[in-house]
Amino acid sequence: MTKQELFENIKRKKSFLCVGLDTDINKIPSFLLEEEDDPIYAFNTAIVDATAKYCVAYKPNTAFYESQGVEGVKALEKTIEYIRLRYPDQFIILDAKRGDIGNTSEMYAVSAFEHMKASAVTVAPYMGEDSVKPFLKYPKKWIILLALTSNKGSLDFQLVEDKNGERLFEKVLKKSQEWATDEQMMYVVGATRGEMFADIRKYAPDHFLLVPGVGAQGGSLEEVVKYGMNSECGLLVNSSRGIIYADNTVNFAFAATTEAKKLQQEMAGYLEKIM
Repeated sequence: MTKQELFENIKRKKSFLCVGLDTDINKIPSFLLEEEDDPIYAFNTAIVDATAKYCVAYKPNTAFYESQGVEGVKALEKTIEYIRLRYPDQFIILDAKRGDIGNTSEMYAVSAFEHMKASAVTVAPYMGEDSVKPFLKYPKKWIILLALTSNKGSLDFQLVEDKNGERLFEKVLKKSQEWATDEQMMYVVGATRGEMFADIRKYAPDHFLLVPGVGAQGGSLEEVVKYGMNSECGLLVNSSRGIIYADNTVNFAFAATTEAKKLQQEMAGYLEKIM
């Protein structure tokens, strides 16, 4: 999917919502564990069917599937295949936070793009250019670099200043743009960063930003839009727990629909201002 195709889909659906499929087998409704041979897949497909109308992307986090061994990985593969076949307009982000030496990254790229058939993969840039380049060999596939995250530990490195007052996340933004354009690279920026989105946009005015942390993690959609939206929207705002675990009964899919629709309607209002 190209940048323009993604933006066209956002305009058509009046949404820049990404639903995070962080499917924890300990949190899904218990009746699925009793009735389904593959409860993770059953849960995911129900969530996807319930929310596809209101979102433009899905983001499965690989850790939740890998924690269940081979069966979990199979459930992830089947989930992506289901989305690909049933809802081909969806942008699929493999949230794996890869980042290793070149030949290892090449294998990670093969896994994400050739085997899993993801649209994009999250990548940690700490090891530099040669750990990122292998992912860029795939036309119309995307890398999403970690730039400014919202976890407490991000203070350990990301905001550290050099002697000239430049912060590490700013170095990442500047240097990484030598590797790829905004047609193939996005950045992860945590929703709880608020006004710091303005700092991000100084260095990456045209890039899409993947923004986790809205909803259960306390991020404000209003602030994200105020400081982070550009003329082409430039945002994929992720909500995971607030949607997929909105209810733990047989009504879980209906509750997911309600929460996704609520966010989509709020997003539609913001999008009206740039269209």
